[in-house]
Amino acid sequence: MVNSITKLAILGSTGSIGRQTLQVVRNLAGRFRVVGLAAGQNLELLSEQIAEFKPEFIYHQPVEKSKLISHNCKLLSMEEMAGHPDVDVVIVATSGKAGLFATLAAVKAGKKVAIANKEPLVMAGEIITREAQKSGARLLPIDSEHSAIWQCLNGESRPPKRILLTASGGPFRNFSMEQLDKVTPQQALRHPSWQMGKKITIDCATLMNKGLEIMEARWLFSVPLTQIDVIIHPQSVIHSMVEFVDGSFKAQMSYPDMRLPIQYALTWPERVPNPELPKLDWTKIKELTFEVPDFHNFPCLELAVKAAKTGGTAPTALCAADEIAVDLFLNRKIKFTGIARIVAGVMTAHQNIGEPTLDDIINIDRWARDIALELFNQDKIC
Repeated sequence: MVNSITKLAILGSTGSIGRQTLQVVRNLAGRFRVVGLAAGQNLELLSEQIAEFKPEFIYHQPVEKSKLISHNCKLLSMEEMAGHPDVDVVIVATSGKAGLFATLAAVKAGKKVAIANKEPLVMAGEIITREAQKSGARLLPIDSEHSAIWQCLNGESRPPKRILLTASGGPFRNFSMEQLDKVTPQQALRHPSWQMGKKITIDCATLMNKGLEIMEARWLFSVPLTQIDVIIHPQSVIHSMVEFVDGSFKAQMSYPDMRLPIQYALTWPERVPNPELPKLDWTKIKELTFEVPDFHNFPCLELAVKAAKTGGTAPTALCAADEIAVDLFLNRKIKFTGIARIVAGVMTAHQNIGEPTLDDIINIDRWARDIALELFNQDKIC
């Protein structure tokens, strides 16, 4: 039984994960209190969330001349909010590198950090996990794949032999290179299984997302990269699997709905009923199939795997280049296949720093964004 109300700060509250987190809070009334909300520029939705949940503090962009202070909320930075003594759990649901410093602040403050934002762990996984060990902070995965692994490992006394990250394959897994060259943003944003934000949806379509998840799994579960594999599972029923030394496998299965892993992270170690969550109907599932990922047609996955093996600042350069390339694609300035070309161009130019400081990571992030835009502006990438 829960003896006290858990106080939440939701970073990225107007995004897809943030909105679904607030749905879980509504459905589990009395368990949680939202004390902090942070958003980007969707001030209309943020204002509605403030009126409903009445947080103590908020953040949004731009912060100058905030019109939301009239709600009697205190304006804090995301870092201040993440480390605030009145917060029990920080939900990091921002996109891209935006959550890096807030994640570090929460970890240094010893918080429980429910993390959906991949980039902080990909860019600075060693730094974040080291700080978590010092402070006693707990990293709670929200990604469906990492939540599945977490659930499969619960109760096990020995480390896994192998982790299998499943991927739907996105909407284009059977496309030829000629077809991929003609993909539009509207097509790429129609994921066959999940409802997510724009950036992560495009990353799923290129399979970049799965490469980032490999790096994330490494830090979350202290498993060597050689023991993490990716397998295509179009039905998105098995969210990931773990193989053990005796040859046994565990798989976590559920309807593909992000509210389930969000709820598990928020209520862990309990499991609680939520009538609003959809359930699997096994009579309607005709098959569960698996395929090897296509590295040729989806080079972003191969680029991410190479960056993971290289380590150092390579993952930072990868993330930064991908963020710029995805934005260019969404704005119809490059082709879908141009995303991988821009990332590859940046990675070719990148000079790796083996054991980076936080300053090194920030500098490489800035450098990679500049190079990505330079490649685009020079028409080197179509």
